[in-house]
Amino acid sequence: MSSPNPAPDATLLIATHCPHCAAVLAALSELVKQGAIGQLTVVNLERHPERARAYGVRSVPWLRLGEFEFTGALSAGELKAWAERASSEAGWADYFHHLLKQGQAERAIEQLRAQPARLAAVLPIIANPEASLNVRIGAGMVLEEFAGQPALQALIGQLGELSRHADARVRADACHYLSLTGSPAARAYLEPRLDDPDAEVREIAQESLAALPPG
Repeated sequence: MSSPNPAPDATLLIATHCPHCAAVLAALSELVKQGAIGQLTVVNLERHPERARAYGVRSVPWLRLGEFEFTGALSAGELKAWAERASSEAGWADYFHHLLKQGQAERAIEQLRAQPARLAAVLPIIANPEASLNVRIGAGMVLEEFAGQPALQALIGQLGELSRHADARVRADACHYLSLTGSPAARAYLEPRLDDPDAEVREIAQESLAALPPG
């Protein structure tokens, strides 16, 4: 019987004189022994520089773990945690949060262009009023990239739920992102916010409604 969450495979790109590569390699090898990683492929870029061009890699260690990609050193504990997350759909929310925290919004956008159905994994960031400002800004950049596209329009219901969130910051952001859908269906969630107790939410709801086509 197959496991519902099979262990991810990993590809590690290293260089002979990289100060961090040996530790990452050792930690990943241990995870293979434990069964947390199914297969580990290691490439020394000094012997195969063409692989760096193929992956678009500029620095090492570089790791692809399942569908997640990382640049730089990760601890043994971090690698184990990411191996577990790489085997679950829920792990994508953590992965996008990681990318945005590292200032890699463009990398997140690149991955979502290839798999737009995963855009919903950005919403937990929008729903968390305690997320850092740079992460929330990064999440906004990602959602704006999909303005008017089916991937964002598919999230109207979930954004509508966030427009009723207890925190005014979340409600305000949700109203803005509803306007980016370009869909008249978003009006049903924005109109109640015209009577929101928070003045900023009311203002953004009004602006968002004005930006949408009539229902």
